[in-house]
Amino acid sequence: MYMKRYDTDGHVIVAVCDSDILGKKFKEGKLVLKLDESFYKGEEVGDNDVKEALSCATIANIAGEKSIACAVECGCIEPDTVIFIDGIPHAQMVQI
Repeated sequence: MYMKRYDTDGHVIVAVCDSDILGKKFKEGKLVLKLDESFYKGEEVGDNDVKEALSCATIANIAGEKSIACAVECGCIEPDTVIFIDGIPHAQMVQI
């Protein structure tokens, strides 16, 4: 998985994406999921790093089966909030 962290305006934004879908674009109807390397490609990390970063995040964008599984396991997202675009799971999280 690739993960990139952004610290901005009092928020911690975390972008997580499975390695095998990074840089790809998926479409389904009017929905488009574009996994730009410029946004998602930070460090290549493991499950524990993703879980730790997501637990500190105020905003997160998560794409891919492995990345979504980590987010669900650490309780950052609920499985019923995951959408699928051309078969690719995607979720966003915002802590208020």
